[in-house]
This record gives sequence, C-alpha cells and structure tokens, in this order.
Amino acid sequence: MTDIIMDCDPGIDDAVALSIALNNSHLNVKLVTTVAGNVSVDKTTKNALNIINFFGKAKTVRVAAGAKQPLIKAFEDAARIHGSSGIGGYQFTHPSLVPPLKVNAVQALYNEIMQSSNPITLVATGSYTNVALLLSEYPEVAKRLTRIIAMGGSLSSGNMTSVAEFNCFTDPHAAEIMYQSGVPIVMVRLDITNKALLTHATLQTIAHLNSTGKMLYDIISADGDQNNQGVAMHDVNTIFYLLHPEFIHTQAFWIDVQTTGPANGATVGDIRGAYHNGKTNAEVCTDIDVQAFNNWFINEVKQMPF
Repeated sequence: MTDIIMDCDPGIDDAVALSIALNNSHLNVKLVTTVAGNVSVDKTTKNALNIINFFGKAKTVRVAAGAKQPLIKAFEDAARIHGSSGIGGYQFTHPSLVPPLKVNAVQALYNEIMQSSNPITLVATGSYTNVALLLSEYPEVAKRLTRIIAMGGSLSSGNMTSVAEFNCFTDPHAAEIMYQSGVPIVMVRLDITNKALLTHATLQTIAHLNSTGKMLYDIISADGDQNNQGVAMHDVNTIFYLLHPEFIHTQAFWIDVQTTGPANGATVGDIRGAYHNGKTNAEVCTDIDVQAFNNWFINEVKQMPF
C-alpha cells in the first residue's frame, strides 16, 4: 500500500481523483490539503470535506485548509469551468459536519510527512502554493518525500494562454520553487490529460453502476470543458499514473517555469539537454493509453462501496 497526501483544489476533476484515491485498496490517503485554485479555498475545503464525508471517512481522513491566494500574482479562479461552488451538478444531502484541522495546510503537511514511518508520495492537483510554502519553510521535508506527482504544465499549448496550463499559470512562482526543490517530480502534463478523455460511453456506464457512479456522473456532467469526444478529467490522471505507470510513457527533462511576461506560467522542457548540462528534474508524461484509462476508471467506480 502506498501512503499519499493529496494537495488539491476541488474542483470537478480533483473531486473525482480524490474519490478514487479514497476507495482504492492500494492507496492510503493520510491527509488532504486544500488550496485556492479552481475556486476560493473556503469552497475547495468544503468540497474536499463533503467528498470525504460521502464515503464515510470524515473521522479518519482529515483536511487542512491552505493558501488563499498565490505567492505573488493576483488570484484567478476557474469557476467558469467548475461552477461557482467548484463541483456544481451535485448537491450533497448530508454535508460534512467535521471541520478542517485547526493548523494550516503547510503545518499539517510538515507534521504528517515528518512523523510518518512510511515514505510519502505527494499528489498535487491544484496550484502549487502550499507545496512551495512547505518546501521553502521546511526544506528538510524534501528528503522525506518519495516524489511529487503533479498535474500541470504543458510542453505545447496551454488552457489559460497559448502556452500556460492552469495550475502553473495560477501560481507560476510556486511552480518554479517546486521544480527547483530537488524532490523527484512526475509531471502529468496538459498535453496528456487532454488526450485521455473519459468518453461519453464511459460516463453513461458509471452513471448506472452504483450511487457513487451517479454522484460522479452528475459532477462530471457539469464540467464546462467537454466536447463530442468526452471530458478531460485532468487530475484523475495522477492517480492512474500512480497505480498503473505501465500505461503512461514518460521521459526525463529539465523543466523551467516562466514567471513574467506574456509566457507567464509556461513550462519549458529542455528537450535537447542544452541548458542544464544534461541534468533533469522531472519525469514528464509523454503518452497515455486512453482505452486503458477508460477501462480502469469504470473498474474503479464499479468497486466502490455503494
């Protein structure tokens, strides 16, 4: 079993990724931390609590609220995609009554990582503000992390500007700190997550599997970024990679993050090995088996408890 911490900004795809992580027998979710991203941090925290409560885990999987805004640049959410609440399309009939931890996300991350007797994998599916603050304030945690599996970045086009993906665009300075931290990073980039669409046939299938499938179907159906081929569940690809790396090809690159000008938030891969003496700082996802992703997703939902 792999011990993981999820740092996220639910958000539709974060909520789906969290749902799978909470219910997979090979993963042990030790902590969930939230950050401003898809919507404000009060909403992302509420959404995380409600998802955890939905699966009856509110007393065992705790949530810590994190950064309310990026390190430097102004906050810009993605409510136009996720709805004003972050996960529009579904109303939780029994909202969580368990409050978040009294300590903030950075302190909670530090405590959990340093006290853990097992290696920790950090799954980062929102802006990387909490991660950057953690690594800046407590650099000693870098050696205690097995790796960071981070959804974000692109080596081609973006979804916020022509070159910048949302998580990196939201807080590029935090992304820069993370990629320069020395922690092993798997970059689950936009180019791949845009390819790995959940098809409409897949969504129709899960809608009729169980009550969890219906809940996930309702959440995903409200996503404002879908087309005739399906819906990109970007953050879910982090969990897919964690459990089935055999279905995702990677290549090691050095990743630099642009923090100024019209390319703000762009991630640049040193594909020629020309600028960092051949060194690399990330395993970058370069291709994915889309059919395997859809099959896996259906099986994960099928195995959920109700």
